[in-house]
Amino acid sequence: MSTDGLSVDDGIRTLLLLMPRMVGRAKRLKVPEELQALSLAPRHLSLLAYLLFDGSMTVNELAARLEVAPATVSLMVGELSRKGVLERREDDADRRRTIVSIAEGHQGAINEWLGYGAKAWRQALEPLTPDQRRMVVDTLRAYEEALSG
Repeated sequence: MSTDGLSVDDGIRTLLLLMPRMVGRAKRLKVPEELQALSLAPRHLSLLAYLLFDGSMTVNELAARLEVAPATVSLMVGELSRKGVLERREDDADRRRTIVSIAEGHQGAINEWLGYGAKAWRQALEPLTPDQRRMVVDTLRAYEEALSG
């Protein structure tokens, strides 16, 4: 279907068909066997994605990126640390801060799982200009905000 000159209504019709297929395909991504027993929730995926793609960071940095309170991130980090998914260590420069990273034993499985979606986004976004990428991200953000009322 051509998307040239879409009216708002035609765009809505197209997206109402496309979004459930996208979500369905994302849900069918097989969780690696070693992670299945960990009962990871959607809230964990964003946290793991930031650590996977951006590397180790503090609880406050994670909280800022996830747009939640540091206490919320601390609870998630504690839960995932007890399950062996994350590692916590003191920041050598400031012992009051805790650095969080993905445990080495789970790095491969998490990369396999989340990397597939990242590869698909890269394939979709790379041909676009920076302004077009910004428009896609802003549009998806606006849609998510509108859904949350």
